[in-house]
Amino acid sequence: MTSAPETPQNPADALPKSWDPSAVEADLYQGWVDAGYFTADPSSDKPGYSIVLPPPNVTGSLHMGHALDHTLMDALCRRKRMQGFEVLWLPGMDHAGIATQTIVEKQLAADGKKKEDFGRELFIDKVWDWKRESGGTIQGQMRRIGDGVDWSRDRFTMDEGLSRAVQTIFKRLYDDGLIYRAERLVNWSPVLQTAISDIEVKFEEVEGELVSLRYGSLSDDEPHVIVATTRVETMLGDTAVAVHPEDERYKAIVGTTLEHPFTGRQIPIIADDYVDPTFGTGAVKITPAHDPNDFEMGLRHNLPMPTIMDKTGRIADTGTQFDGMDRFEARVKVREALAEQGRVVAEKRPYLHSVGHSERSGETIEPRLSMQWWVKVDALAKAAGDAVRNGDTVIHPASQEPRWFAWVDNMHDWCISRQLWWGHRIPIWYGPDGEVKCFGPDETAPEGWEQDPDVLDTWFSSGLWPFSTMGWPDKTPEIEKFYPTSVLVTGYDILFFWVARMMMFGTYVAGDDAAGRGERSDGEMSLGKVPFKDLFLHGLVRDQFGKKMSKSRGNGIDPLDWVDRFGADALRFTLARGANPGSDLAVGEDHAQSSRNFANKLFNATKFALMNGAVVAELPPRDQLTDTDRWILDRLEQVRGEVDEAFEKFEFSKACEALYHFAWDEVCDWYLELAKVQLAEGSVHAEGTKAVLGNVLDTLLRMLHPVIPFVTETLWKVLTGGESVVIADWPAATGIATDPVAAQRVEDMQRLVTEVRRFRSDQGLKPSQKVAARLTGAAEADIETQLASVASLAKLTEPSETFAATASVEVRLSKATVTVELDTSGTVDLGAEKKRLEKDLAVSEKELAGTTAKLSNEAFLAKAPDAVVDKIRARQQVAQEEITRMSARLKELGGA
Repeated sequence: MTSAPETPQNPADALPKSWDPSAVEADLYQGWVDAGYFTADPSSDKPGYSIVLPPPNVTGSLHMGHALDHTLMDALCRRKRMQGFEVLWLPGMDHAGIATQTIVEKQLAADGKKKEDFGRELFIDKVWDWKRESGGTIQGQMRRIGDGVDWSRDRFTMDEGLSRAVQTIFKRLYDDGLIYRAERLVNWSPVLQTAISDIEVKFEEVEGELVSLRYGSLSDDEPHVIVATTRVETMLGDTAVAVHPEDERYKAIVGTTLEHPFTGRQIPIIADDYVDPTFGTGAVKITPAHDPNDFEMGLRHNLPMPTIMDKTGRIADTGTQFDGMDRFEARVKVREALAEQGRVVAEKRPYLHSVGHSERSGETIEPRLSMQWWVKVDALAKAAGDAVRNGDTVIHPASQEPRWFAWVDNMHDWCISRQLWWGHRIPIWYGPDGEVKCFGPDETAPEGWEQDPDVLDTWFSSGLWPFSTMGWPDKTPEIEKFYPTSVLVTGYDILFFWVARMMMFGTYVAGDDAAGRGERSDGEMSLGKVPFKDLFLHGLVRDQFGKKMSKSRGNGIDPLDWVDRFGADALRFTLARGANPGSDLAVGEDHAQSSRNFANKLFNATKFALMNGAVVAELPPRDQLTDTDRWILDRLEQVRGEVDEAFEKFEFSKACEALYHFAWDEVCDWYLELAKVQLAEGSVHAEGTKAVLGNVLDTLLRMLHPVIPFVTETLWKVLTGGESVVIADWPAATGIATDPVAAQRVEDMQRLVTEVRRFRSDQGLKPSQKVAARLTGAAEADIETQLASVASLAKLTEPSETFAATASVEVRLSKATVTVELDTSGTVDLGAEKKRLEKDLAVSEKELAGTTAKLSNEAFLAKAPDAVVDKIRARQQVAQEEITRMSARLKELGGA
């Protein structure tokens, strides 16, 4: 006996009851990786598209800025992959010299040890041990949010290949005279005992002191000057007092000298245009070794530059009683000693001013004269500027170009040495007889030579990132296929620190370098002119009130917390939806919840469609489709065009807004409801509508995939039976002319339904309550084909023979007015309806009074932005219209 054939399951049965991202995201992601979808093939015939991930610190974890960065890059790469490009999104991490060494030193300190107890080589081994055991937390987090990177090409700035690239370019720059050693002013960290970069200095408002002190005679009748300082201890290093050359008060003493109160050296009075004669006394103390502006003045006037502090921030080599004191102790003792001499003219305390602090160790940074290695940037910066001027690299948005030019056209030489052990050691060697030589990666220094102890600034190696990660200086298939990279995505806040370095190095190694040497002839790989063709700069992620996220404010958001609570798609959609080029975006939990609701809405809509027979099949001829079907297909094509244009312009917010409102407002709120009418049993349009519904969802899911990959993958595979939406084709233009007649009919139908629903509400009818109705004027309005939809969506039934209209509404449509008469007898509790209206009327009257009061306030109107005033005027108008409407209805009910 044969068993009865099983009833075919509905595809919707393959979907879970509801969308639970935590149940599927990890498996979906690992499936993509295992299938090799993200692994780039440089031998492919497809056109290449490449992005290098800005390398996060090996010590770091994913913050909202990273999450935004990664979401936008992933969206670009996923879309290009679907468009038929061979995509390389290359990941990696930065060795983060100071941050990493600090962590390992703290671990040693917990055991009562210092790095010096182990020596350089053993300490570096310990750092590598830490990196292997604890570094790279961020990589697991990248997987959680769905980053489609090529893990097979994961790089680290201390990898052997990248180290070779660093040594190669250092030697080229050194041989070209673009790297030199000099004693100049740097940001010095007494705790870390190294120079640090500007980006590692955070300025904070602190309560300090402003001390006015007197040089020269204590008698007002004899030569003297009064200067003010917030760092009185630095007067130990003063080598001049400067005044403006046109300042009549000091012309008589310019060129003379005054005795230093503690050292006895003679301090010259010099004239310099830098001095502002209207500020303070018009005289300033000059400490060239401990202030950037003073240093420049010292160079102009050939002043001595004594360094008065050692590496730990203690006073040293001044020959005074303050030697050996910590700088802050000396600040007090110097002030007290000056006061004893009668030289303190005034003290202001507390004095609020901005002071630079080390981002890593937190202490006050000390400007300090120090022997360091430098890159001569003039010609390199000019090449970076010209690359943008010539259009080789295009900045998005263009409004950021002036900031770019202001930086690269006024760049100072770059300090590249750091007094650390962890990092790329400077490849300079010193011979026993005073020789100094740079050795390349394939050269060995003679025995007995000693290598420079310093390491390179982290930004030096990350500046090579776009091409060192692809194997430069060797000739590699990756460079041939994927370099220059297609676009760099990063925040505008590191435009100068990182992007400028990459542009300088990228243009230099291309052969169009500062030495004018032209193309390489030594076998090195020839590169394109620039490291990336487009530069997209996004803004900062702020909290929901527009405040910058910070630990001190306690308003930071952990993106992984949002992934746990709302799903990765919700995190990504929230960030992408707010990402306008160059603009900051404010996000809060309400935004994440809204994005989660959107994913749920998409899931439920697709499941409903599948349950009602939606299929991805060839569409019937257009003349066999309903107006509603033609309208939704035309709207889909219009949205596709908008989304494509937005993506090409890096306008992620516009793309997401277009998709969100199309999916929610048009597909879910209207088309699915209209489709129910057409899918009704016996409808001649049912099969066509099933195909339209399937095709609309197929295209919509593909367009949404770059931003919300997990829910779209789940739904698309069940809907289409395809392998993966990751490798599906990106929707292409249909080339079919739109149907304006169908669009107008649907628009008129929507207006009619909306007005009838509003009228029903005014009559006190419940939304689900059906009521008999009679429509007149439908033929004249050309909406006869829409009457079944109107009846279904507005909950109207055919009038009976005893129909008696108790209420009516006229709705003006594009061609004519339609009158809808309702028989509400026995359907409304008039007493309850009257109470509801009276309550709502009171609310509207209060709103009208409040808005009218504000708009009558001249002081408010003078200060408030136009947009705010316009919004209040709109609220006033709505309140007035509501009062008119509800008053009329109350009059009908006998409440006037």
